Amino acid sequence: MTLRNLLESRLAQALQKAGAPADAPPMLGLATRPEFGDYQGNGVMGAAKRMGLKPRQLAEQVVAALDLGDIAEKVEIAGPGFINITLKNEWLAAHLGQVLADERLGLAPAASPQTVVVDYSHPNLAKEMHVGHLRSTIIGDALVRILEFLGHRVIRHNHVGDWGTQFGMLIAYLDHLEREGQDLSGELADLEAFYRAAKQRFDEDEAFARLAREYVVRLQGGDAHCRQVWQRFIDESLHHCEQVYARLGVTLKREDVRPESAYNDDLAHVVEDLDKAGLLRESQGAQCVFLEEFKDHEGEIAPVIIQKSDGGYLYATTDLAAVRYRAGELKADRILYIVDARQDLHLRQVFAVARAAGFAPASCSLEHHPFGTMMGKDGKPFRTRQGGTVKLLELLDEAEVRALALVSEKNPELPEAERRHIAQVAGIGSVKYADLSLNRTTDYIFDWDRMLALDGNTAPYLQYSYTRVQSIFRKSGIESLGTQPGLHLTEVAERNLALRLAQFAETVESVARECYPNILCAYLYNLAEIFMRFYESCPVLKAEEPTRSSRLLLCQGTARTIRTGLGLLGIETIERM
Repeated sequence: MTLRNLLESRLAQALQKAGAPADAPPMLGLATRPEFGDYQGNGVMGAAKRMGLKPRQLAEQVVAALDLGDIAEKVEIAGPGFINITLKNEWLAAHLGQVLADERLGLAPAASPQTVVVDYSHPNLAKEMHVGHLRSTIIGDALVRILEFLGHRVIRHNHVGDWGTQFGMLIAYLDHLEREGQDLSGELADLEAFYRAAKQRFDEDEAFARLAREYVVRLQGGDAHCRQVWQRFIDESLHHCEQVYARLGVTLKREDVRPESAYNDDLAHVVEDLDKAGLLRESQGAQCVFLEEFKDHEGEIAPVIIQKSDGGYLYATTDLAAVRYRAGELKADRILYIVDARQDLHLRQVFAVARAAGFAPASCSLEHHPFGTMMGKDGKPFRTRQGGTVKLLELLDEAEVRALALVSEKNPELPEAERRHIAQVAGIGSVKYADLSLNRTTDYIFDWDRMLALDGNTAPYLQYSYTRVQSIFRKSGIESLGTQPGLHLTEVAERNLALRLAQFAETVESVARECYPNILCAYLYNLAEIFMRFYESCPVLKAEEPTRSSRLLLCQGTARTIRTGLGLLGIETIERM
């Protein structure tokens, strides 16, 4: 049980003993200022309002019933009814000792593991991955790492577009080049260039465009030649994706790809079942679902189009089939969609229709976790100087080049191979952390100087903090503390560090629950800052025993926590920088 869970449990019991409603939450949070203690319970105000009592009156009853004698140094009522809790140093030292003796740093596996499907990355097949795919890919990957670490059964779904007009266009263009006798061995090496050439032909040649549309029909009808060429594009595209995932250290594999075409055979059944459920209505020849919750201020309901007048299906149809498969076949307890904020209405409609049709039971949580746009310094979506799309591999190349220049400037004496390794870890880590450290719902400015800085909330700063701890152990000549020494928290800086280390488990659980990786980033940055203050005010190697061993244990705990936390975000650490 995490420190927060323990305190919440005791506070909830006290609320019940004081007569609060059974569902009244304790609303325990970290104290906002040192004088308010370590934790603060804010649930009294809401409970008191429901009970018709003055908050302070209820707070006094709760504190009288609160059983924290073994844990808390003091419990105080502040303001109208806040309950401030300050932990005992001895209890905190003993609790942290148990945490640091655990290889999981106090993060117990989930008591009731869930099956969680995470839908993320979504590259456009037949094109190379670009910066627009970065946020979904790394946010999703951080979340699956954390959920798996907590013991949940995580199913990765890379829902890629592998169907539709663009593939008819590409197949037609490849056939055109073959008929002209061109050597195609190198044509698909640059998928982006091939796609642009095919699109130009499609836009300028009406006969070619008609042929491309015919190829789509043949493809979807199972034509052997079209399927063969289509598979060639798919394989080449996935090869490009795998290169990007390998560079990013992302855990997606080819077997995690669950493309649009996988649901093709179920689309007619989706329409049929919606009709049987009485949800379909015809509108201008199309089959639509009209739900009251999407009524505008003028009383008009925005339709969810399921099937076009020409019989074609839409993204909503495929997404409904995907919900049904995930909730029904995979028995998912949660389905997380890591999809950009522009798809908010679309996913709300899909979720609502899926609920109305019974495609997903009430026990299955359907969650859209949106993210904003990566912007350039001009405040516009991030592009090349020429205004083109930035390829992800080129972005990662530049990150490593810039990191290598910084490492070579600061540590020219290091062997080149080591400098290149540091550059790879710091460069890729900086790109990922710059994104993950910000609230995912906001747009952000892509800034090389900020993300590669050795100070501030950046990956290099945290990686450097880790190396600083490792340097302490190198100087001490101690590789490991062996039998764990006892902790003695006599200085304020020691206590502050111990408290923050003890809060790692509850932080990770919060990210798993709320799906905001920046919560973990903020924790790690704050931990690194607290450690630096401890390092500056509390001598470690020159201290006398048992203080020396106690402080070494705090150092070791800090290094392990930073390494574990960054690892859960998909970011590596290095032994020296």
